[in-house]
Amino acid sequence: MPESQDQEGAIAGTGAGGAMDLAVSEATTLEKGPDATGPQDRPRSLWSDAWRDLRRNPVFIISALVIVFLVVISLWPSLITSGNPLKCDLSKAQEGSQPGHPFGYDGQGCDVYTRTVYGARTSVTVGVCATLGVAILGSVLGGLAGFFGGFWDSILSRTTDIFFAIPVVLGGLVLLSVVTSSTVWPVIGFMVLLGWPQISRIARGSVITAKQNDYVQAARALGASNSRLLLRHITPNAVAPVIVVATIALGTYISLEATLSYLGVGLKPPTVSWGIDISAASAYIRNAPHMLLWPAGALAVTVLAFIMLGDAVRDALDPKLR
Repeated sequence: MPESQDQEGAIAGTGAGGAMDLAVSEATTLEKGPDATGPQDRPRSLWSDAWRDLRRNPVFIISALVIVFLVVISLWPSLITSGNPLKCDLSKAQEGSQPGHPFGYDGQGCDVYTRTVYGARTSVTVGVCATLGVAILGSVLGGLAGFFGGFWDSILSRTTDIFFAIPVVLGGLVLLSVVTSSTVWPVIGFMVLLGWPQISRIARGSVITAKQNDYVQAARALGASNSRLLLRHITPNAVAPVIVVATIALGTYISLEATLSYLGVGLKPPTVSWGIDISAASAYIRNAPHMLLWPAGALAVTVLAFIMLGDAVRDALDPKLR
């Protein structure tokens, strides 16, 4: 059989249109690659790309698991301990590990394991509440100053300069020394008072950069109001740096609470806090080091987990690092 007849038979077996469609389909697949999105798929945003990168980052996964565990035991400490952190037995003071009491006892005969577990609630509460307060207050003030500029921008800049000049630990010693409350709210209020200037400057710079983009100018030319520009066009594209800094700062606030409690001006008994336990155990570090090592280790792991989470979020949200 001639060669031309063989080719015609092959085309007839599949159909000329089918052969052409197959060739076009293969060419499209090779051009787009296996991960290409179809024409009906929505375009990927910064947040979707960031989430995809975070899911593949082992640092984010490990730190997120540690933080989830801390949040769970903060909400339900009875899941991993049945003891009472305020129940003490002086006859067992400074004793080491025993069955049912793996971390031993402190100087008052309290179970170190139970107090370490319950101390997570205080640290997580202070860190989360302080971070939320700082992020909201700083973002609002900095965002409005960056958007409107002028006189209010100058006032905010000079005010933040004044707050930046106040040493944090020294300010805590002065302001919290007159507070007699043993709750966490005075400490949280102090952190918000001295922490918002950093977030406000970052929010201000991010808003100034975002409002100069073409899509904002186009929306303004079409008659969009200031509130619509801020909420719909500027805020979604300016909030990423604030989230990154706030996530890293959360671990800093936890360590700051422990530092102030260690110095005696932060949280006060009967509140259970890692800083209080570290302060009480520092005098017995030679004879009973377990009293200091366990709460200090829990504090170090918690702060490290939040800092690692913040670093992972920063790497995912910063396009320059891609």
